[in-house]
Amino acid sequence: MAQSINRRLMKVNEIPAFVEEVLRIGCNICAVGHDKYVLGDADLSRAEYERVGRELDKIEEAYGERDFLKSEIVRYLRSIGRYVDVGADGSE
Repeated sequence: MAQSINRRLMKVNEIPAFVEEVLRIGCNICAVGHDKYVLGDADLSRAEYERVGRELDKIEEAYGERDFLKSEIVRYLRSIGRYVDVGADGSE
């Protein structure tokens, strides 16, 4: 029998705090275009990557499910200047 997992749902008013916590641990977050956002840093050492990964897991657990807020998160990231616009050919 499948187990039901009750996860907390992030609230719209928690988006700024969520973004701030992600940035605080050294993980980059930015909107890509008008419909996506990404978390991560390619230039972290392996040790930093593991530390950030553990911290990010804690943040994600604290704030809960956020997929349904993707457009609101993107809008917020764009409003604070954390975005990259991509052209039709994939370039900035």
